[in-house]
Amino acid sequence: MSQHNQQINRRRFTAGALALAGSSGLSLPALAQKPGRPEKEQLKLGFIKLTDCAPLVVAYEKGYFEDEGLNVQLEAQANWKVLLDRVIDGQLDGAHMLAGQPLGASIGFGTKADIVTALSMDLNGNAITVSNEVWKLMRPHLPMEGGKPVHPIKADALKKVVDAWKKEGKPFKMGMVFPVSTHNYELRYWLAAGGLNPGYYTSSDISGTSKADVLLSVTPPPQMPATMEAGTIHGYCVGEPWNQQAVFKGIGVPVITDHQIWKLNPEKVFGVKAEWAKANPNTHIAVIKAMIRAGQWLDASMANRIEAVKMLSKSQYVGADAEVIANSMTGTFEFEKGDKRPAPDFNIFFRNYATYPFYSDAIWYLTQMRRWGQITENKPDSWYMDVAKKVYLPEVYLKAANALVAEGKIKSTDLPKTDGFKGVQTGFIDGVDYDGRKPNDYLNKFKIGLKAADKV
Repeated sequence: MSQHNQQINRRRFTAGALALAGSSGLSLPALAQKPGRPEKEQLKLGFIKLTDCAPLVVAYEKGYFEDEGLNVQLEAQANWKVLLDRVIDGQLDGAHMLAGQPLGASIGFGTKADIVTALSMDLNGNAITVSNEVWKLMRPHLPMEGGKPVHPIKADALKKVVDAWKKEGKPFKMGMVFPVSTHNYELRYWLAAGGLNPGYYTSSDISGTSKADVLLSVTPPPQMPATMEAGTIHGYCVGEPWNQQAVFKGIGVPVITDHQIWKLNPEKVFGVKAEWAKANPNTHIAVIKAMIRAGQWLDASMANRIEAVKMLSKSQYVGADAEVIANSMTGTFEFEKGDKRPAPDFNIFFRNYATYPFYSDAIWYLTQMRRWGQITENKPDSWYMDVAKKVYLPEVYLKAANALVAEGKIKSTDLPKTDGFKGVQTGFIDGVDYDGRKPNDYLNKFKIGLKAADKV
């Protein structure tokens, strides 16, 4: 018997002994909240080679999955479509997903499937990078202080470049990772805040470039730097380490982080098929427990972050140089070469209730799908709420989190007291406030993008 299986068996024995003690009347207050044994113990979970796959990697490397009686295999996927398809057809039990993927699948944009999530994997984590050529043209239009650009950098400066290229008949192209990705919506949000139309999705234009000032296209994350270096795109929005990679390679300059576009924005989620979640409720809770612990560990100390960087740099995970990954994972971010600035919130995995699946987060993504035409028709506010409740499962999260509280692994104060909404959110780069309870009012505030009742 392998050491791995011996460890699992020891844990099962311990759990059985505790259950027996409980039935004998011993005082074990935590036992009442302990979920049942996992229905499925052998799991294959997918991820994309990005820094924010860290909760999965840490839960595996630190033995948290084993603690829950799970034997997990992590498997890198080629791109987000392949990852989603493999969850749908059952080749993967669950996966690191773009926050928009379960929502997009559930409403039938692209692949139709009932995908749910009970865990937000992180907050923030993305940035927008432009090529050296574009940066050289943007820089003269930026306010400066001490010889360095004042941040956050708005897309107003990029608009001057795009307008000049348009007069020359030269299209401006940027990459994002997937049509329902956070990156797509953050890039569009930033461009529109600077007066640039990133285009609409229509029944005849599924590329999302109708009426576009800037042409956006899909590029897998690890290929972003090389695609920009080749001149196919002039900039991109992606997660780490692929913005810092552009700095290290000397081919581009990150101009803004997503935290500067929308403060404390949700990024990735852990997604499973609704059918799988229904068939394996205890397994689902066990996975969520392990990943909550991983998020807590990641945010507990700088020493842990440094250890995580070493894990992530392994070829089977992110596979980038540890120095590149560390640039953002350890609380700094480098813009122009040598312009390294504090960024303590660039990656958040547990603080600020990062792991809780808020309905208001789901509704924000749905508003952006509507804003850019992925949702083709006007929907009442109640529809947004219904979709959020169908896809986001805070009740599963709370079963997992309360079990961890009972076990003394996290504190009750680590859980939000909420009805699923964060309240009115500020801190957006365009100054527009967001109230998840009023999605149509929110849509009507934007100068660029579809209003609630508009059609392209």
